[in-house]
Amino acid sequence: MNSKKKNGCDVCGQDVEKGAVLCAACRELVAALRHGQPNSQLNGQSSFAGDEASDLPDVLDAVRYRARDRDNNAWYVSVSEIDGHPVEIFASTAFDRDHHLQSRISNLTTITRLTSLVLRNVFMGERLSLEKVLTQLLRSSRQPGDLPMLLAGILGNYHENYQRLLEKESVAPE
Repeated sequence: MNSKKKNGCDVCGQDVEKGAVLCAACRELVAALRHGQPNSQLNGQSSFAGDEASDLPDVLDAVRYRARDRDNNAWYVSVSEIDGHPVEIFASTAFDRDHHLQSRISNLTTITRLTSLVLRNVFMGERLSLEKVLTQLLRSSRQPGDLPMLLAGILGNYHENYQRLLEKESVAPE
């Protein structure tokens, strides 16, 4: 689960996780520096403490949990980790194709997307922005007029380029 690569941290040389360029200590330092200067790019190099989710490696360790809700429905929750810290969370059920559950699933998708955004902020120093929140809400929406779309529409009033974002996300929803 904690496989190491032969190369060390680009900054200090310490062993790093597979796919990582910085060790945990240097990532924390980068995150702290970025919080103090949110627009800095550290000589243009990306690291895990970046502004975009694409800074996540293509492969992450994950733990899958099986849990039951109060109605005894089985849910599968996967938590992706970096250095033992959660950075993404996904949840699914065997009944996600059921049209009666679409509203519930879009709300679940919203919760997990926004939670993942917060986790990347907490453990990786990824900057939060209204645009990132709007993007996650739009990508969570499954039907016109559902709760994620309603929230995005209201918060979109506070974003100057919301119409462009709406067009971008409605053309290529995830």
